[in-house]
Amino acid sequence: MPLFLDLPLLTGNEDPVAPHLALTAKPWPGTVAVYDSTTDDNYGLNSTLSQRAVIGATQSPLAAAPAGLIDRGDALQVKLISGALESISHDGLLAGGNLAMIGDGSSGNWEVFQFEQAELIAPDTWWLSRRLRGQLGSDALMPPIWPTGSYVVLFGEEVTQITLASTLRNVARHYRIGPAQRGYDDPSYEHRIEAFSGNGLRPYSPCHLRASTDAAGALAINWVRRTRIDGDSWDLFEVPLGEDTESYHLRVVQGGAVLRETTVGEPAWVYGASEQVADGISGAFDIEVAQVSARYGPGLYATLTVEG
Repeated sequence: MPLFLDLPLLTGNEDPVAPHLALTAKPWPGTVAVYDSTTDDNYGLNSTLSQRAVIGATQSPLAAAPAGLIDRGDALQVKLISGALESISHDGLLAGGNLAMIGDGSSGNWEVFQFEQAELIAPDTWWLSRRLRGQLGSDALMPPIWPTGSYVVLFGEEVTQITLASTLRNVARHYRIGPAQRGYDDPSYEHRIEAFSGNGLRPYSPCHLRASTDAAGALAINWVRRTRIDGDSWDLFEVPLGEDTESYHLRVVQGGAVLRETTVGEPAWVYGASEQVADGISGAFDIEVAQVSARYGPGLYATLTVEG
């Protein structure tokens, strides 16, 4: 079973464009070949992988939880298809250990999380607890609940990147994945058509959105940016920008309709009273803010609900 993962930068040393690929099979063929092409013929060899990843599916739902805090909710039950898990110390957790991804199987929809405790409760079945959620900017992808049947992949050397040129971002390509000792037209090969955004380039969503209204009715919005590059140091006054220029895309949304869009070059914006009247604002509405990358475009949006 192949799972493509178009992920944010996990170590900082990856190709920011190329997706990761996690593989498992029973029996394991030893070496797996990945072929790709612009059409479903004339394939060329892209990559070979020799290690089976630790992959499983959830047997319990996982509710959303705040990022940056230990999630002490109910243990997440995971049935592994292959591999095993282990607990780590709290220091090991804070050092980045037991990094994993949970998602629906589509290439771009993965929340990155960590877990401190792994308890074997039945054959190949584990409880994962004391989690850190929404890691590496994936908090903006966290749904209200990951349902039973979601995929879980443990990040390790078994999960490697295939080759993808930056010019092929968002371009659908054909992939055939199967035992390397057989040809790509063998029935054992799985055929996929995939396009990847290159989420290693995707800016994190801003944080700490705040709004205040002045006497004239103008709404002042401000926020704090985050960075996808070298943002872990406590010694810096401000984290690196991580982009060529500082830019943000804003949307005013009400009832699912975008009423106004604008781009600003600093982490602040004023929504004037006359603009609100022109937009027909009445009642609660949302302000959505995303940092913009020159190569990627707007990243993930942070949302602030303003009560009318």
